[in-house]
Amino acid sequence: MTRSHLISLAALGSAALLIGAFAFQHLGGLPPCALCIWQRYPHGVAVLIGLVALRVQHGALAAAGALAAFATGAVGAFHVGVEQGWWEGPTTCSAGSIQGLSADDLLDQIMAAPLVRCDEIAWQMLGISMAGWNALLSFGLMALWLAALRRI
Repeated sequence: MTRSHLISLAALGSAALLIGAFAFQHLGGLPPCALCIWQRYPHGVAVLIGLVALRVQHGALAAAGALAAFATGAVGAFHVGVEQGWWEGPTTCSAGSIQGLSADDLLDQIMAAPLVRCDEIAWQMLGISMAGWNALLSFGLMALWLAALRRI
């Protein structure tokens, strides 16, 4: 497979994952949490890098594409850990502990709670959440970027 084919596949893969995320949001009625949004930015960057890399043959672009794919995959993997309760997510999107809170503090926490929590799985397929699928597929896209880097 040529360098251009690999870059095209990687960039199109990021575009497809972005389109899928927006489809789940706007057509499927599943609003994103903060971590879901964070996973989108590197995909957008990877698409832009792909467009430039198809014109300019420079190894730094393929490396940057791999880094963008890694970034979204890493956020996705972190999100899976939050969903599974392996670690706490950002306070802006997780329930947090209520242990030791007064009634007033608990009410304040409830009122400040995010509308969409990062620690709840909104959708899954084959036992893997959207964040998990994003991580797996993004690491695959990273491999495509790295293969393109080797062909420069």
